[in-house]
Amino acid sequence: MTSTKVAFVGLGAMGFGMASHLVKKGYDVIGYDVYKPTCVRFQQAGGRVAQSPREAALEAKTLICMVTSSQQVDSVLFDSENGAVEVLPLNASIIICSTVQSAYLTEIRSRLDCIGRNDISLVDSPVSGGTVRAAKGTLTILVSASPGALRQHRGILSDLSEKLFIIPGGIGAASNVKMVNQLLAGVHIAAAAEAMGLAVRMGLNTRRVYEIIVNAAGNSWMFENRVPHMLDNDWTPRSALDIFVKDMGIVTSSARLQGFPLPLASAAEQLYLSASLSGYGKEDDSGLVRLFTPGNESAVHDNGKLDVATEDRLTPTLTPNEIKKVGFIGLGAMGLGMATSLIKGGFQVSGYDLSPKPVLKFLSAGGKAEAANSPTEAASHADIVVLMVQAASQVEDVLFGSGNVAERLPIGAVVIISSTIAPSFARKIDTRLRDLGKDLCLVDAPVSGGVAKAAEGLLTIICSATKTAMSKATPVLLAMSGKPENIYFVGGGVGAASSVKLINQLLAGVHIVAAAEAIAFGAKMGLETQKVYEIIKNAAGGSWMFENRVPAMLSEDWTPHSMLAIFVKDLSIVLDESKRLGFPASLTAAAHQTNLMGASYGWAQEADGGIVRLWELITGVSVSKSARPQEIPFTPREYPKLPLNETLDALPAEYEGDVLRSIKEQISDQKTPLLVILDDDPTGTQTCHDISVLTVWDIETLQLEFKTAERGFFILTNSRAFPPKEAKKLVETICQNIQNAAQATGKTFEIVLRGDSTLRGHFPEEPETVEAILGKGNIDAWILAPFFYQGGRYTINDVHYVAEGDTLVPASQTPFARDATFGYKSSNLRDYVLEKAGSKFTVDDFVSISIEDIRLGIDHVTEKLLKATKGSVVIVNAAAETDMHVFAAGILAAEQKGRKYICRTGAAFVSSRLGITGIPPLSAESLNINNTTTGGLIIAGSYVPKTTLQLQSLRTRRASKLYVIELPVAKLIHSLEAVTDFVSKAVEHASQSLQNGQDVLIMTSRDLVVGQDPVSSLGIGGLVAEILVRIMLGIEVRPRYVIAKGGITSSDMATKGLKMKRAVIVGQAAAGVPLWKCDEGTSRHRGVPFVVFPGNVGGENTLAELVERWALPKYS
Repeated sequence: MTSTKVAFVGLGAMGFGMASHLVKKGYDVIGYDVYKPTCVRFQQAGGRVAQSPREAALEAKTLICMVTSSQQVDSVLFDSENGAVEVLPLNASIIICSTVQSAYLTEIRSRLDCIGRNDISLVDSPVSGGTVRAAKGTLTILVSASPGALRQHRGILSDLSEKLFIIPGGIGAASNVKMVNQLLAGVHIAAAAEAMGLAVRMGLNTRRVYEIIVNAAGNSWMFENRVPHMLDNDWTPRSALDIFVKDMGIVTSSARLQGFPLPLASAAEQLYLSASLSGYGKEDDSGLVRLFTPGNESAVHDNGKLDVATEDRLTPTLTPNEIKKVGFIGLGAMGLGMATSLIKGGFQVSGYDLSPKPVLKFLSAGGKAEAANSPTEAASHADIVVLMVQAASQVEDVLFGSGNVAERLPIGAVVIISSTIAPSFARKIDTRLRDLGKDLCLVDAPVSGGVAKAAEGLLTIICSATKTAMSKATPVLLAMSGKPENIYFVGGGVGAASSVKLINQLLAGVHIVAAAEAIAFGAKMGLETQKVYEIIKNAAGGSWMFENRVPAMLSEDWTPHSMLAIFVKDLSIVLDESKRLGFPASLTAAAHQTNLMGASYGWAQEADGGIVRLWELITGVSVSKSARPQEIPFTPREYPKLPLNETLDALPAEYEGDVLRSIKEQISDQKTPLLVILDDDPTGTQTCHDISVLTVWDIETLQLEFKTAERGFFILTNSRAFPPKEAKKLVETICQNIQNAAQATGKTFEIVLRGDSTLRGHFPEEPETVEAILGKGNIDAWILAPFFYQGGRYTINDVHYVAEGDTLVPASQTPFARDATFGYKSSNLRDYVLEKAGSKFTVDDFVSISIEDIRLGIDHVTEKLLKATKGSVVIVNAAAETDMHVFAAGILAAEQKGRKYICRTGAAFVSSRLGITGIPPLSAESLNINNTTTGGLIIAGSYVPKTTLQLQSLRTRRASKLYVIELPVAKLIHSLEAVTDFVSKAVEHASQSLQNGQDVLIMTSRDLVVGQDPVSSLGIGGLVAEILVRIMLGIEVRPRYVIAKGGITSSDMATKGLKMKRAVIVGQAAAGVPLWKCDEGTSRHRGVPFVVFPGNVGGENTLAELVERWALPKYS
């Protein structure tokens, strides 16, 4: 509680809530507003009331201004009779929470200095979140000011906010971010009004439309918040329309001053001006919708009363087992995920696509997936056919043209069209199918949710059809939607669902262009666009599309998960339908014209988010280059190679205490949090035993693990196999699920990011993601500890080395540093962090825990950790396993005193922190594999030089005792037919050799095939991995053992090839080589020893020696 005196001027809708909340927090708040009834309400809420801004400001050290416009701010501060500035005490502060131009804030600063009040601190602090959050003190608040002013007022601003964002750049920077937010919020309200007006004109039930859109890709914060007012015909001014007349005016005038085009914001501004002139200005901004329903201002409300379908239409008449076959045509970005979900649902699916690559990915799903050579083959004998093609012309061609699918379908079959098509076209197709006289049914079932939801089987599906058709199709729809609540039946017959989808596409299409316009404008104003994105995605300007598409804009990733051409087509359909109905769709038209310009530049087949390049071309800004603060140039320091033994011998003596014992005692205490290790590939388990590893992370599985785990557990994320954006999203999802599972079970936890000991992986993206989920203010420091003794990775004097024979080689001089995706130039870990993280850190942000520190003991390490400045990066040096034991004990002690860390480490830290003592490698006898008569299976996908040497040694030493199958990668990546033929022969020959007891090596050709950039290189690697998985899935003979060489290969073999969900790490097959066993009934080859052999671990003969030890006697 505090008795700080605060003057609060502007007790409007949000200001009243903010001031009242401060009263509840114990502040002495003196309020003023020109509207006297509000002052009375505030007095009743416990506040004091002044008769003028000047009276409120007397003796107040802090003045908060929450008025509507810059003219009102001017009056509050500088009015000759009642202005507050004249009476503010020395060193007072003015906090401007109003939405004003940044240039105006600069003007205020100048005027204060001119009248001799340079003692007054000015804080730029616009707010967002609405009236409810204002009253609860959970606003999103942006703030920019001098460092001193920020320190002074962080407390009061934190009391008003759930999220407080410090915006670098000085006075005006926060207002510029707010301007971007208001641009989006204003466009989104206008888009919601246009969309609901069109829904009325289409004769749709508007309440049903709202229920669907809030669960689809067309949703936005403003749509979800404002449409209920439209449905209730409630224009009570929670936020008056004239506020957006003012705010959109600020946005567009600022853009004009900078010569920056804002077509959507300008179109939206004209709508607000028209609504204000129509007399709606003092009412709620949601009342803008009345422009689109002339003659019936309550039309949205009235249409919400129309009859809707009942749930009995979703009652299935068939089970998955009764549906003999599903044909799926169109395995594009979303179609692939949908077809894969059907496979997971137990359906036999025959998939077809014009491109071979998605068909290959589809087949790697295993199960009952089969490739079709034509649409006709996919549909032959199918009970249900799903069409997920791009255009209406393709639908018609597949069904009645060259595809001839309609003729080949059996009597009573169901056609599901999930493409976005015109309602009239859907009705036309329905008529043509019925006219064939085969009792064919059409389900109009467009989908929404994006590539991720399609892959997860959690799409929103909008349906309209006869009751009979719906009953037959429901099992298939459920497999793609995950649960009945994600299926929305729309009354009105075939075509009605497509009408609702057009409403969704109107919103989604406008939101994508608005996101591009806004984030580019942010770059123009010199803002850090990554920070703008992080703020707005959770603020009133957020939308599904903003959150989903802007990351690609920030990383310049134009991979066509959703092509620009699709929205050129879809918005064209919306405009055609609007024209047919005589409906004005100005925002849709503006978005469509913008997309057409993008297509004219040749971007039609690239990602729709690539439309941001239009602003970049015209204005010269770069959204991606603005994503982070300007990098501080530096040249990595060079270091010589060192003699291994002499260097280690020169170090101080190792600490001699029984550290592991003390760690074990501490982690046995139930108060010690469980350790959850997120492993970016499976090799991080290489120092552990008798601990579980999960390859799935649903909340139910995590809850069970939290209940049963004693010390902790691994989660295999395999994030190193994904591009940065996907890796961040994956880690974010896992961390959120961990939080939910821990909360449900009453457990506490700590997260460790186990990464590559040769420094490859997503750094700093993964630590940043974990920090964002756990709360940035809760984290004291990052820990970087890549030491791994078994692999010969040492950190000495902050320099990371890789042992090659008797020599310590600086990591940047090894082949690992030349990795096509994760390369680096720095061996000194301080330089490495600066190289990877840019100006996120400075040279003053590092703390070194030296080997000398560690060998002085636990207390010394703990003391250094406790003294580290918040926000530091701690570099952990280590040259022996005991060093990591000591550090682990030190960090546990620091955590007992309340410190919290995010750890990015090698495998050694994990086993030390878990108190795990090493055990000798396991023998064939201990694994009970001598009773089997089949051969062992070795699958090698790693391309690192050490793996190549090990494979050469294996082939030389085993010679004819080893059957070798080599993938000609360069030949296979372009031909589905070649892949299918190769996989078939590989499965046949491998199975025969294994059955005969001969060991089999399946390896990729040693010439590394890479793409033009890191993302495409990952794509080629993914395709090769899918070929290996298909071979593994085809082998029905239970091998004696399975060795997977390389981290990504190991992950794919475990999760896809052997269907593991939970395994136990039983120990090591060789030093640094993990050995798993999975006894789950759902896994393939249950209980077979599975060796996770890292690509960069072991000597030249380690692999050959392991195979020799485990071979059948007749092949020894």
